[in-house]
Amino acid sequence: MKTYDVLIAGCGAAGLYCALNLPDTKKICMICKGNLDESDSYLAQGGICMLRGENDYESYFEDTLKAGHYENDPRSVDLMIRSSNTIIKDLIGYGVRFQTDEKGDLTFTKEGAHSKPRILFHEDQTGREITTRLLKAVQKLGNVEIHEHTMMVDLLEENGQAAGLLVQKADQTLEPIYAQSIVLACGGIGGLYENSTNFPSLTGDALAICLKHHIELENIDYIQIHPTTLYSKKKGRRFLLSESLRGEGALLYDVHGNRFTNELLPRDVVSAAIKKQMKKDDSDYVYEDLRPIGRETLLQHFPNICSKCLEEGYDVFNEPVPVVPAQHYFMGGIKIDLSGRTSMPNLYACGETSCNKVHGANRLASNSLLESLVFARRAADDIVFGEHKNKPDSYAAIEYDQYGNISELMEQYKKDVLSEIERVSQSHE
Repeated sequence: MKTYDVLIAGCGAAGLYCALNLPDTKKICMICKGNLDESDSYLAQGGICMLRGENDYESYFEDTLKAGHYENDPRSVDLMIRSSNTIIKDLIGYGVRFQTDEKGDLTFTKEGAHSKPRILFHEDQTGREITTRLLKAVQKLGNVEIHEHTMMVDLLEENGQAAGLLVQKADQTLEPIYAQSIVLACGGIGGLYENSTNFPSLTGDALAICLKHHIELENIDYIQIHPTTLYSKKKGRRFLLSESLRGEGALLYDVHGNRFTNELLPRDVVSAAIKKQMKKDDSDYVYEDLRPIGRETLLQHFPNICSKCLEEGYDVFNEPVPVVPAQHYFMGGIKIDLSGRTSMPNLYACGETSCNKVHGANRLASNSLLESLVFARRAADDIVFGEHKNKPDSYAAIEYDQYGNISELMEQYKKDVLSEIERVSQSHE
């Protein structure tokens, strides 16, 4: 029987940063459903927000609430904003390379619904830069084990508290892993949708398991559609065209070459405008024109986007590219408090799978990485300093027959989550 001090499900930015903020005296196990680079953290293009001094606080706070339709928890928003400088300093300490000017000062960009530039970035692959650096730091730790291709199948309970996870290993066998504290950092739900910017492996398994164990969820029908993903007839994950493009001057046109919306409005508003225009024109896409940004800025700030568009046959320097809205981000999730605690003792959640109501009904651009890191650190702090129920002296025998065919079980989990999203959505109408 494997036992640890802390068991973390998920190896994206939230899970990695949680591990890095735990003391080296803690024996930690991390599991990853697929490959280590298959988390949404790697895909984040735009950047990460940072409070630019006290004079920026009120506008940053208001921008976040306005984008979230004022359904945000002000305490969570305040905590995220006030923690941002510490987080950025820490990331730089781990070797994260944010864009700087010729003097070596940090360079900031602006995205839709932000009243001023406050977003740090690394080209158009900020998430990859941050997550890669955090992973390298975790891999140097002697107290952390990382297991790829290890899928969470169920939560193990003892006396009403979280005691471990039942996992399916790469060889398809089932194995229980026990720990004093469990952290769910399992990412989003894009794998439930035909058009999504997420990896298809992110199917909301943690949500289904929480439903099964009567663990509280929050606003799970709050699902953000990103306005601009590269249109394609191919199946699979949709390629994101970062909101930073519109922040830098990219324009949206209908199929007849006419502008039809303010490109800097919040994501849900722009998405709705695009869908309305597509319906009006009976078209499968609209156009995004990157040429107003300028060739030099495109090459320096957005090289990956330029390259990907060219692969798909579009020369961004000489023509607009077709774009379409797609599922992008999950604002709801497992309900947590300001310390990352769920409604079950010894069980924590952080990152996109959790909901602390920072984002309200619609996430402000580039708040996701920051929010994930802030609350991953809060969870780590509570694991170390908070009060916990004692670890059980023994564990109940697992009835493996109840799980049957694991593939069928995982498909049922998907149906359970989609059904609950629909139920909650109807209750909000």
